[in-house]
Amino acid sequence: MIKSQRLAAVVLLVCGCIAKAAGPDYSEQLLLQANTTIRNLSTDDLQALIEAEPEIQLIDVRTATEIATLGGTIDAGFHPLNINRGWLEFRISDAVADKSTPVVVFCGINLRSPLAADTLVKMGYENVYNYADGFFKWRDAGLPVLQPDRASGTMLYNSPVKVVDGIWSAIGATAPPTYENSGHNNNLSFIITPDGVVVMNAGDNYLLAQALHREIQQRTDQPVKYVVLENGQGHAMLGMNYWQQQGAIVIAHEDTATEIEHTGDEVLARMQTRNRDKAMGTELSQPDELFSDKRVIELGGETIELLNLGPAHSPGDIIMWLPKRKIVIAGDIAFHQRLLPVFEHTDTAAWIETWETFAALGATIVVPGHGDPTVMEEVEKYTLGYLQHMRQVIGDLLDSGGTLIDAYAVDQSAYRHLDTFTELAARNADQIYRAMEFE
Repeated sequence: MIKSQRLAAVVLLVCGCIAKAAGPDYSEQLLLQANTTIRNLSTDDLQALIEAEPEIQLIDVRTATEIATLGGTIDAGFHPLNINRGWLEFRISDAVADKSTPVVVFCGINLRSPLAADTLVKMGYENVYNYADGFFKWRDAGLPVLQPDRASGTMLYNSPVKVVDGIWSAIGATAPPTYENSGHNNNLSFIITPDGVVVMNAGDNYLLAQALHREIQQRTDQPVKYVVLENGQGHAMLGMNYWQQQGAIVIAHEDTATEIEHTGDEVLARMQTRNRDKAMGTELSQPDELFSDKRVIELGGETIELLNLGPAHSPGDIIMWLPKRKIVIAGDIAFHQRLLPVFEHTDTAAWIETWETFAALGATIVVPGHGDPTVMEEVEKYTLGYLQHMRQVIGDLLDSGGTLIDAYAVDQSAYRHLDTFTELAARNADQIYRAMEFE
């Protein structure tokens, strides 16, 4: 018994010494040491560097919860990466493969970011900076900030905005789906007529669909008659069981139904893992009506054409065309504020051909699948223009005997400012190179 007490006393003494050694003085020493090896930036310095270095990569090392609850993150004209300080060593190589890329790390009050910058220097990154003023000084100076959620009190990332009379769109985050944005990273649009409402996209989950429905009910007493799925991706289709419970008819292209049948369980499982409690109520379902080329909805004096113009971004891609108004709710055929993704099943050559038919509609307003309503010239620049550019540079690369490794380095700098560029640029180059090898 006495030996046990003595052992306990020794353990307490040792732990106390360790705690003292690792206390405030030790933390200050770590920061002082880090600041001898890193380059610090003021707010003015950071603004100048962003302007001067088109390849710069900002990394917010705070937690996603901090970003969501403490005012967002820096808007530098593109989304900074969010890599929690505790995961930096493990995830930085996937996010920034080229160690010569200019990297700026920051946190809220310059405690974690100096240590993060020091770590990157030790890992061999050549152009590392620490934004010493920190996010809160950037925010309090009135500089641009990205909010992870712009509509408090609702699952929606954004409340619906009026496009024109009777047409609304809840603009999703132009970023990957997260718990914080509830999977609302695409546009959920709806058309109100005197005889009912037509919705484009069922939403990422049951609760998100319910939140959109509540917004619709604040704007009209008319019931939702139809819900149209732009394709078989999760954020387009997983919320359909909510709408079916409300009596709406869900319409989709026949290829969308096939896609849901083949991949739906996997897509649902990923959403449930990401959304956790926010996935409640979501069950996999199938559309009520299918079509191949064209389906026309006549409702309340509005003619709404659902059109499959040809292969584009995903199997079953369709648009919603209002010929009387010259307005197109384009879905994932058109991008302009985020970089378009190229998947394994994306046929970029066919997408370019399909674009000719899309452009021939002569739309005066385009509501894309992601981002704010815009005009045809804008989506043509960042969709058709990007596809043509990538096929040209990768075609030249193949002709000169370039490898897949070379494809990762092709020049995409003209699209660097688009959201999701960091996540998608290298993957797009990979997919396009692999496809063009066998064309």
